[in-house]
Amino acid sequence: MTDISNDIVQQLDRQHVFHSWSTQGSLSPMVIAGGKGCRLWDYAGKEYLDFSSQLVNTNIGHQHSKVIAAIQAQAEQLTTVAPAHANLARGEAAKRILARAPAGFGKVFFTNAGADANENAMRMARAVTGRDKILSAYRSYHGNTGAAIVATGDPRRVPNEFARGHAHFFNPFLYRSDFWAGNEEEECQRALQHLKRVIECEGPSAIAAILLESIPGTAGVLIPPKGYMEGVRKLADQHGILVIFDEVMAGFGRSGKWFALEHFAAKPDLIVFAKGVNSGYVPAGGVIISDEICRHFDDHMFFGGLTYSGHPLAMASIVATLDAMSEEGVVENADRVGNGPLAAGLQQLAQQHAVVGETRGLGVFHALELVSDRATRAPLPAAEMGKIKSALIAKGLLPFVVENRIHVVPPCIVSEAEVAEGLAILDTVLGEASARLA
Repeated sequence: MTDISNDIVQQLDRQHVFHSWSTQGSLSPMVIAGGKGCRLWDYAGKEYLDFSSQLVNTNIGHQHSKVIAAIQAQAEQLTTVAPAHANLARGEAAKRILARAPAGFGKVFFTNAGADANENAMRMARAVTGRDKILSAYRSYHGNTGAAIVATGDPRRVPNEFARGHAHFFNPFLYRSDFWAGNEEEECQRALQHLKRVIECEGPSAIAAILLESIPGTAGVLIPPKGYMEGVRKLADQHGILVIFDEVMAGFGRSGKWFALEHFAAKPDLIVFAKGVNSGYVPAGGVIISDEICRHFDDHMFFGGLTYSGHPLAMASIVATLDAMSEEGVVENADRVGNGPLAAGLQQLAQQHAVVGETRGLGVFHALELVSDRATRAPLPAAEMGKIKSALIAKGLLPFVVENRIHVVPPCIVSEAEVAEGLAILDTVLGEASARLA
């Protein structure tokens, strides 16, 4: 079709598509026609520098030629197969994931996305321990399916609380401390004491697992203070509780390492992944299972399964993505550029603009916390955030905006020149916002 336009695509969407997390009548979705690397464009030729990685998943960038070629080759050979059969692409994908996981993990259970990966990790924990309850943080997001949305801490769980056996606790966040902490050491100690009390009050013998994002993403890119993850592991071990690390957003290069858990000395029993494992080219997720849990299921039935578990097209895209990331030094680039010019530039923005209360992050996983008053740390109102988002898009930067934050999360392949371009747009727009609040 040569007569496609933004208007035609948007009209088609609004007539027939029901969108997630939305009031349908007020939507006006941005139209995207294509992309390459860190850039996207619409049918009018308007180009955007993608500083959102869509939903923080296109770690390898858009339209990577090797990944596309692998999907095409697999489609020509075998497009689908039941999960009960052995398939080369699935075995190779699992082998590559395990090669990058910590020692002591034996197998991978594949799912369709991060939400059902969390569902099955919780199911495994309950099966192994014989316990029912899952503890998870209030500042978290684990997916939109039945138990995953109830494990989620943010307010979207409230209309969806139909699953049983969930309790929440406050994870550390010094900038908005729930523990009246004055420094990271106090925040860590008090958060661990709080978790200890929650475990005691919920009944240690009733708790199957503690589910934590290694670095909470949607909640604000919250880097755990030194010693916190290790403290959680110690508390869990004292009571025979399993630990699940959700690496759906933070994994596969996002933090400047293959897994964000590598920043800590704590090792979980189960690792949940999705998004960056193949940049979302074909839906895929999964659970990386420790040797001990694998042994349990050698002679115990696992009551779970999915028609598309280990779908060949998804598996081929995982193999090609992980190979390309290794060959091209993508994780190293995320570390060098993300912890170098990107982090330094964001720190400079925080110093220059009164609207920025704090910047934090690792690799290409950062957030700018925007405030209307630095002294009180009052979050910037939604109306002002809307103006900022619109201004960024108008200037050609596609942001990831959550509440009063701009999550700065470009693909792991982002160049220093692209970082400079994105920071310049942020500088202009944040300067305008600061002037409005002066």
